[in-house]
Amino acid sequence: MPRYLPIILALAFCHPSKDTVAQPARPFPQHVIYQKGCIQPSHISRQRMDDSVRAFYNVWKRSYIKKGCNAGEYYVWFEGPVSHNKQCVSEGQGYGMMIVALMAGYDTTARTVYNGLYHYYKAHPSKSDPRLMAWAQKKGCRDIDGSSATDGDMDIAYSLLLADAQWGSHNGIDYRSEATHMISSIMAQEINQKTFSALLSNSVEHDSKDYFDMRSSDFMPDHFRVFRTISDDVRWDKAIDNNYKLFQYMQETYSPEAGLVPDFINKVGTQARPARPRYLESRYDGVYNYNACRMPWRVATDYILHGDPRAKGMVEKVNRWIRTTTKGDPDNISAGYSLGGEDLKNRYYEALCFIAPFSVAAMTGKENQVWLNRLWDYMVHFRASEFDYYDNSIRLICMLILSGNYWAPES
Repeated sequence: MPRYLPIILALAFCHPSKDTVAQPARPFPQHVIYQKGCIQPSHISRQRMDDSVRAFYNVWKRSYIKKGCNAGEYYVWFEGPVSHNKQCVSEGQGYGMMIVALMAGYDTTARTVYNGLYHYYKAHPSKSDPRLMAWAQKKGCRDIDGSSATDGDMDIAYSLLLADAQWGSHNGIDYRSEATHMISSIMAQEINQKTFSALLSNSVEHDSKDYFDMRSSDFMPDHFRVFRTISDDVRWDKAIDNNYKLFQYMQETYSPEAGLVPDFINKVGTQARPARPRYLESRYDGVYNYNACRMPWRVATDYILHGDPRAKGMVEKVNRWIRTTTKGDPDNISAGYSLGGEDLKNRYYEALCFIAPFSVAAMTGKENQVWLNRLWDYMVHFRASEFDYYDNSIRLICMLILSGNYWAPES
């Protein structure tokens, strides 16, 4: 080990510095050329956008990347007023692993940090399949229970493919092999084999009462598309097609004006409908709340990277509604809406997990240019300390997309 490497690693969380590992194949910034018709903020230069991403990444990393309980492990700290003693959740681990892989090249310690995040994930397997992650740990790195969370596993698998594209899989962790096995487990344990909608967790079995229920934000068509390519499993095609049909039905039936979807959907495959209040998390389970707020980002990305017109059609409805209901002012975005598009009572405050995904949706059409420019300015002016890990992680991922620095690992 070089004489000064321990000092270098100790400083890594204050300022990215020299690492000894191989250089990434796709270093930040990438300035990806997105699909024809997509737009990006037009009132500032790419350099300024990249600088904003770099600056916010430094703060995000310093705030949320923490050392695990075993040597060489890192986790994404779960921060929030309702943490219930949680230290880490797989959702956040997935966000962090994607972010760090995408920031490689700027952060020259990215591979070291990424591998530490990977080792933490591997140290906390779900009970029924060690390739999936136990959904949450409390202080002391103790698992809360052994079930998984589908969204976290999907992002972790996607991040492994990003890592393979960055550093290869021939010297150290075989990222590609790990991703391939994980994708197989996700399909087997977290995808409904009748409807091909995403299950809430691998604790949901075929005879469970919630086998035909789903969390709307678990539909990640850009991930599914890459999983199909890697696995050569045609069931991912069914997952893409069936979920687009489901979401179009939910929009047309329950939110024809706003184009929104609820946090949770019940009875998928028969007569899909919004979940009842307090179905799983809160009285807002059947409206556009803290899960569904990710839909505009998750769906729009499939158009931005892969050009699927179904994605564009879905978010066009959302774009028209949100521009109208806010009068083109991002400061009027509320933290939650009914499916009819009305503000939820007492939710008149800023929440970046709602604001940032609307900016990704806005990228899908030139008619949104002024709105997109305003969203960028509004989003970047907030201090990280004003929000928690969830808001700040979603904000950073969306900034990466807007600045042209989000890419598909197989592209």
